Amino acid sequence: MVTEEQVRAWVEGYLRAWTSSNKKDIAALFTPQAEYHEWPYATDWIGRDAIVEGWQGRAGWQEGGWDFDWSLLTINGDTAAIEGTGRYKELGTFANLWTVTFDENDRCTMFRMWNNEI
Repeated sequence: MVTEEQVRAWVEGYLRAWTSSNKKDIAALFTPQAEYHEWPYATDWIGRDAIVEGWQGRAGWQEGGWDFDWSLLTINGDTAAIEGTGRYKELGTFANLWTVTFDENDRCTMFRMWNNEI
């Protein structure tokens, strides 16, 4: 079972990787076979390499600055549900709901995000 501390550390790593767009930072979050799905966009990145490439392709989203507030909604076994709000100076504000499934090494095996502009 994943703990609140493990989820917190992973989200902190996620934010660090989103900020840096560094391949090593992004790759450290995901298993080699991880899946990353995002709705309502057609984002279905399968495998860590595809996730890294997809993230790096979105680096421009951060132009002008951004911030992200989040809270842990619940943990069910190896999966956490997270609510967040991302505010991008250039893109607007987005409400997020994430489910993140972890392996035994605290890396993500399955990431699902519902992303709604508000």
